[in-house]
Amino acid sequence: MTRPLVKPLGMRALFIGLGLFALTMSPSLGQEQGPIEVPDPVLSGIEFSVSVPGDSSLAARGAPTLRVAGASFSLSYDATEGAWTADDVSVASSGSANVEVVANDAVLRSTTTRTIPGWLSILPPLLAIGMALLYRRVVPALFFGIWVGAVIAIGITPWGAFKGLLDSFQVYVLNAMSSSSHVAIILFSLMIGGMVGIISKNGGTLGIVERLTGWASDSKRGQMVTGVLGVSIFFDDYANTLIVGNTMRPVTDRLRISREKLAYVVDSTAAPIATLAFVTTWIGYQVGLLGTAIQNIDGFAQGAYSVFLSSLPYNFYPLLTLFFVFLVAYSGLDFGPMYQAERRARETGEVLGKEAKVDEAASEGEELQPPDGTPFQAVNAVIPILVLVGGVLGGLYATGVQAAGVDAPLRDIIGEANSYTALMWGSILGVLVAAALSIGQGILDLEQTVEAWYEGLKSMLFAMIILVLAWALSNITEVLHTADFLVSVLGEWLPPGVVPALIFVLAAATAFATGSSWGTMGILMPLVVPLVWAVLVQNGMDDPSHYHILYSSVSCVLAGSVWGDHCSPISDTTILSSMASGCDHVEHVRTQLPYALSVGTVAIVFGTLPAGFGMPWWVGLLVGAALLYGLLKVVGTPVDTAEAPAEAPA
Repeated sequence: MTRPLVKPLGMRALFIGLGLFALTMSPSLGQEQGPIEVPDPVLSGIEFSVSVPGDSSLAARGAPTLRVAGASFSLSYDATEGAWTADDVSVASSGSANVEVVANDAVLRSTTTRTIPGWLSILPPLLAIGMALLYRRVVPALFFGIWVGAVIAIGITPWGAFKGLLDSFQVYVLNAMSSSSHVAIILFSLMIGGMVGIISKNGGTLGIVERLTGWASDSKRGQMVTGVLGVSIFFDDYANTLIVGNTMRPVTDRLRISREKLAYVVDSTAAPIATLAFVTTWIGYQVGLLGTAIQNIDGFAQGAYSVFLSSLPYNFYPLLTLFFVFLVAYSGLDFGPMYQAERRARETGEVLGKEAKVDEAASEGEELQPPDGTPFQAVNAVIPILVLVGGVLGGLYATGVQAAGVDAPLRDIIGEANSYTALMWGSILGVLVAAALSIGQGILDLEQTVEAWYEGLKSMLFAMIILVLAWALSNITEVLHTADFLVSVLGEWLPPGVVPALIFVLAAATAFATGSSWGTMGILMPLVVPLVWAVLVQNGMDDPSHYHILYSSVSCVLAGSVWGDHCSPISDTTILSSMASGCDHVEHVRTQLPYALSVGTVAIVFGTLPAGFGMPWWVGLLVGAALLYGLLKVVGTPVDTAEAPAEAPA
């Protein structure tokens, strides 16, 4: 008799339980289900942003607020993004922090994040840089920096050390290779190497060597020719570096110019001319950053491209760097480690130091020597190089027209171009033309052409490993908010007159630590322009007579980024310069650093600082050039000008 009574009670209990479960799961009465997008880790005392995806229904129980480690921050709804956002969020202490979305004391969503001391964020790049300089082994230095960064990102524990080792490859190296732009750079570099292999095997490179050495009869002229080529290929720094370095290496070897000096000339003309020229692949990126930054300030009506052009005269470091390259070449004077490298090359014919670490395939060995009886015709190298350059320029125009429209001004077309696509087009066309010339004239058969292409491609493989690791380390610095920490440390005190100089130092330090000039520009430009404008407004200087401070500040973001990029051993362009010149990477950094420091110091002290207080830019350039000339005369020593024999050193 009890069974009929138990069954209804059981069903009633079931329904009651389901009802209570439904109430607890109700979006309006229980905790909301959904993500909170918060960086992990975050830096203590450094502001960050939090995003809470969802529509306005999140406010059904009242205006939601964000609670992080017990502190409350306001949330605002962005209908275009479909999310609630909170900016200027910070956590004062290190450790685990609860992140909650709260309305009327009810927790709607929650998650956690880790807070770490800010100084830990600069540890990976500093360790990588220090290890590279100390042990002169860039690959283990880069990997060690990546590993340390991965451990910091996960947590400094035994498990974190093991998991960080795995994530170094599984996450960071893989991400570096999965970017389409990175893959395009790798393929372009490999194709350039393959083309160089073909034009070396068909005698074209030796033909150029014979032609150029007819005029470049001594080391001074050889350096001048290299500098002129570096300035001529102004449209892209990657293309500049790879073309000039690979083309001039046989010439400078024959003239007993050290590989360190070749790498310096290549590196010091590529980025500076790309950031100064009116029509380059850098323009779209730089002007785009400026346009976004200008949108964030009120009372300033000038356009982004106009601001960019107005800032060029204040770009003291790139301008003085180009001047110094030709001054050093023409004077025959050197100092510091570069002087030792040049003396070694002149006196012994050893263009590389005995302990230099360069991929053996990078130097043109027996595999790329032309077959016996091959005529050394420069045209077989010049035509592929011109096709490469023309293909890149044509690709820039074609992709730029597609993006900006056929009626757009040329500067806008080039600025909107897809440089990676253009580089791919130019490189494959260069390879095909080099192969066609070799096979068509009967200099090489198909098998020899493919073998030459492969040998040239192999010359790039080791450098590509370094490049991928450098990108992975850059990814680590982004995860750890290295740039945000540097901005917070260096950017707190900004009096108007010294604003540009401080921004230069900030940009240089950031680019040096991260190894990325473009990354530094992208991080700092949106911060610097509104910040400088706010300083001008606060001091009653927001009138056209004081715009030079804004222009100089913009140029210092660009110039400081280039300086840090030049000096950092983890910079991709520095690595490419070493690779294309066949130079030991650490030796390139070590010999170039005193020159870059000298020019950078003169640019800041005698160009940027006086310009911040109203001195005309042209006075700063003249004074800076005169001081660099005097410096070279005082500390420079003439290199022994004993010239090379008729054949290049082995």
